[in-house]
Amino acid sequence: MVGKNGESAGIPADNGLGTEALGHLLLRLALPSILAQVVNLLYNLVDRVFVGRIPDTGALALAGVGVAFPVIMFISAFASLVGMGGAPRASMAMGRGDRETAERILGSALVFLLVTGVLLFVLFFVSRRPLLHFLGASSDTIGFAEEYLTVYLFGTLSVQLTLGLNQYVSCQGFAKVAMATVCIGAVLNIVLDPLFIYCLDMGCKGAALATICSQSVSAVWIFCFFFGRRSILRLRRAYLRLDRRILLPVLALGMGPFILQSTECLVPLTLNAGMQYYGNDAYVSAMTILFVIAEMLFLPVDGLCQGAVPIMSYNFGAGNAQRVSGAFRLMAWWASALTFAGTAVVLLFPRPFIALFTSDTEVVRISAHGARLYMAGMLFSGIQLAIQRTFLALGQAKLAMCVALLRKLVLLIPLALLLPRMGFGTDGLFVSESVADVLSVAASIVLFVFHRRRLFVPASQSVQAEKSCRGDARND
Repeated sequence: MVGKNGESAGIPADNGLGTEALGHLLLRLALPSILAQVVNLLYNLVDRVFVGRIPDTGALALAGVGVAFPVIMFISAFASLVGMGGAPRASMAMGRGDRETAERILGSALVFLLVTGVLLFVLFFVSRRPLLHFLGASSDTIGFAEEYLTVYLFGTLSVQLTLGLNQYVSCQGFAKVAMATVCIGAVLNIVLDPLFIYCLDMGCKGAALATICSQSVSAVWIFCFFFGRRSILRLRRAYLRLDRRILLPVLALGMGPFILQSTECLVPLTLNAGMQYYGNDAYVSAMTILFVIAEMLFLPVDGLCQGAVPIMSYNFGAGNAQRVSGAFRLMAWWASALTFAGTAVVLLFPRPFIALFTSDTEVVRISAHGARLYMAGMLFSGIQLAIQRTFLALGQAKLAMCVALLRKLVLLIPLALLLPRMGFGTDGLFVSESVADVLSVAASIVLFVFHRRRLFVPASQSVQAEKSCRGDARND
């Protein structure tokens, strides 16, 4: 129930976002988000661990799942488009005390997720086999890739709703509820994977079925939250429509995360195809393993940054520039420290991480060699993620898009196409990631420093200050 003073079921209207001590608030929101991201990693990690250990065909099955991964990334990118594009705007509206606008954003986002979920299912289902060949599937791996993707596509709607709407749980400051959404699905996935893959002998189809069942349960959990008594924002029938005035600003802000995630699917496409051309199926398997290890490093850091986004968005809407700046400093320091430490451990000891996925000696050898080339540039990437999330949290759509485009489209993919042709072969594919990371981190820092003075000041304050200066000038 929502009270007259804007409180819901005894919960303050700001849920502590505008009043609680920053250090304690970031800890309260970030820890559940970090745990949620770590658990979310299990969706990919567990599938690959179980698939990679299928008797006799594990290595080929792992390569097949890796080939299907770009499609999965592209589907989830549409959830980011209205999830990460709308949730910060909803937080800003809540900071201004405008809950109606926040609920209109939520309603439009839900309808957008439903429509795109259906369209994406139809598009990829009818084109799945030629698409998988285009993504790098060989005659030996196409069967495994098609089995996995065919089943996974039937869960497209559940994936869209779970990933997209969970952002609107987090933006209200309910980090533990958002964490529970991920944990429920991940735990169920861990239980169902061995049952479907081994006990029912479903192989790759079993891994995909376990994932979509888990995501469906998570989607039900989210709807129970929004229709329950705790949620500050409500799903109201009057707002369940594609409102152009509401949706266009959401899509503009979400375009950065969308590009970042959708181009993540272009990276596996480019690198997998290159590994198949310059190497063989063992190199594709190694690349699949390195993708997941990189996720192991970055998802916890991304969880930290997600915990800071509602703080910055809410206080930006409330006009509290000091809290916005303080939240950024905390996030940037911890993101940089965690990324550096995690990457250093993998660079020093890659084999224990690789052994989680395969015991194939050739794949282990290639992966261990490639890890140091592929991941060296990730040591300093935490600050770039913090900057990108800050641009997103403060509604800076163009800056967020610049950072998103820079690393993948401008740098990584061209390097991955160019370096192997210069005679570096598969090593060129591995090292392209490191070169792109170093250059994009440097460029992001320059961009942030250039815009920093005006970045944390809400637009309303900037206009007011400008008017005040003009008034002073006239008086002089």
